[in-house]
Amino acid sequence: MRQEEALKPVLVRELIGESLREERVGQGKTLREISKTARVSLGYLSEVERGQKEASSELLAAICGALDLPLSMVLHVVSEKMASYEKVTPLPIRPVAQAAA
Repeated sequence: MRQEEALKPVLVRELIGESLREERVGQGKTLREISKTARVSLGYLSEVERGQKEASSELLAAICGALDLPLSMVLHVVSEKMASYEKVTPLPIRPVAQAAA
C-alpha cells in the first residue's frame, strides 16, 4: 500500500472546526457563550466544531466575531495545519497589490 493511500484525507471543515474549538477553549469560553454572541444554535455550532457541518462564510465570520478573532487568522491556521498534514511547505504570503487611487 502506498503512503498516500494509508492516510485518511483530512477535510477543511474538520480543520476549521478544530481550530475554532481550540481558540474557544483557549479563551475559556463555552459553546453557549459563543452561540449566543454569534447568533447560531448551540447544536449547529457544536457540529461545526466537530467538523460535521460545513459552515458558510457568513457563519464563520459570526463565530470569529464572537471569538474576537479575525477570520483571516483562522484560515491561516487551517492552511498551516493542512500543509503540515500534507507534509508540504506553505507558500509564502505575498502582499496584496494596492489599487491605484
